[in-house]
Amino acid sequence: MVIRINEAKGNKDRLTLLSHNVLNDLREYFRIWKPKTYLFEGSRGHQYSPSSIAKIIKQAAKKAGIKKAVTPHMLRHSFATHLLENGTDLRSIQTLLGHNSLKTTEIYTHVATNSFDKIKNLLD
Repeated sequence: MVIRINEAKGNKDRLTLLSHNVLNDLREYFRIWKPKTYLFEGSRGHQYSPSSIAKIIKQAAKKAGIKKAVTPHMLRHSFATHLLENGTDLRSIQTLLGHNSLKTTEIYTHVATNSFDKIKNLLD
């Protein structure tokens, strides 16, 4: 349940997680749209531009009733934060995000410290 993404952020190829629910949706999408070169193709079969992706995400957030401005990078950041908060080790997150340096991935650790108040202190 892994998907390969070619030429992602920074023109890097990487692997990421694929949920069973998304796989079923992708199969249905593929059956209907029959993409040729890219899984998600823009007009005339070209890949979407970064600005088109941002617009699609913004429209989806609005449709979902999210008032805050949402960007592609916010989705990436949320993905990493949720993995970290659910116990995924930093090295695995580094690989999924395609970071060369663990220092870059460590940026996400500050978010996880916000949930310290939810941890039951076993000494109490």
